[in-house]
Amino acid sequence: MGDLVNLKKYRKRAGRDKAASEAEHNRACFGRTKTQKNLDEQQTRRAARELDRHLLDDGKQS
Repeated sequence: MGDLVNLKKYRKRAGRDKAASEAEHNRACFGRTKTQKNLDEQQTRRAARELDRHLLDDGKQS
């Protein structure tokens, strides 16, 4: 005969494992340091300034 398994414990363990793997995935996708966030913000500002430098005086792009 097989071993008896408590389904409540099994479901709880499965839920914790799923939550842990989801948290690990989110950390990999969204977890960035403050330095990385600041660098991205600076790059975005620099790109906007470069784009604005190419505008004509009347506000139209060439």
